[in-house]
Amino acid sequence: MKNIKLSVLDQSQVRRNGTTRQALEESGELIQLAEKLGYTRYWVSEHHNFKMVAGTAPEVLIPYLASKTKTIKVGSGGIMLPNHSSLKVAENFGLLETLFPTRIDLGIGRAPGGDRLSSHLLNPSNTFSEKEFFQQLIDLQAFLRHEETPDTVHEKVKSYPSPEELPALWLLTSSGGSAQFAAHFGMALSFAQFINPEGGPETADFYRHNFKPSPELKEPKVNVGIFAFCSEDEQKVKDWITEFDYRMLHIESGASGDLPSFEEIKNFNYSLQQKARITYNRGRFIAGTPERLKVEIEKIAEKYETDEVMIATIAEDFEDRKKSYELLADLFLKP
Repeated sequence: MKNIKLSVLDQSQVRRNGTTRQALEESGELIQLAEKLGYTRYWVSEHHNFKMVAGTAPEVLIPYLASKTKTIKVGSGGIMLPNHSSLKVAENFGLLETLFPTRIDLGIGRAPGGDRLSSHLLNPSNTFSEKEFFQQLIDLQAFLRHEETPDTVHEKVKSYPSPEELPALWLLTSSGGSAQFAAHFGMALSFAQFINPEGGPETADFYRHNFKPSPELKEPKVNVGIFAFCSEDEQKVKDWITEFDYRMLHIESGASGDLPSFEEIKNFNYSLQQKARITYNRGRFIAGTPERLKVEIEKIAEKYETDEVMIATIAEDFEDRKKSYELLADLFLKP
């Protein structure tokens, strides 16, 4: 087993009865802790029309976080490219890479990051087509590289500023579809097991076998993201699972408002269909004591043949959230 690196995916969670300002300040505190503990990278997500998540604009949040740290890589997990123009994304991340050299990751997703109507309002020309996304990736790389392809816009339009090194390019996937794009363009691949618990290792295998080297990446590179919660208190773990089971159903039902109280959740009567969905969703997270999570994370890394696991931890108590990351660091990141 290789040494396992850990990274953080922060969805800028707004806690029950909390505020968005509090959520973003907690992100600022959490990234400093992650850097101190030895985490490799810290990604923030893009969500829209969703009250429980404060992160709508990674390109705005990234410099706030990077300015609070010195070495940890900071990036998007991800920028939902169909919501944006490729030129603007190239300009944003070229500027970020210039401000924070060698520390910026540009993780790109194809999902809307919310509902279709919000995505349409963000970019009214969005057709949600694979063909259009493919062209956006061509354009994004060309803008970042300052290519001058004859008879295209790249002959006349350049993205500035032009950093000495490009931000690291990652494609995010949960369905597996973007793995073919990552392989074709020579980008790194991040599989979101926290969204889809099935097909991840096969997707990573397909990507590796079809990977074409690019000027920025000579060999395939994979990480995997999972929801996780670690505590030495077994009752806390049980309570977290009880709440998280409900939280995922709440989100999947399209509800974007506040969660009910824990007491209400604890006493909730689920239908057979909901129980089946809970069973499925339990493949999207791992929870337990340090001993249990050491085994679970090692299993995930082995299945994906990767040395990097990205941890997304949501908890209603911020101290519990920080402690979870500390316990995982003790397992894998201590010299």
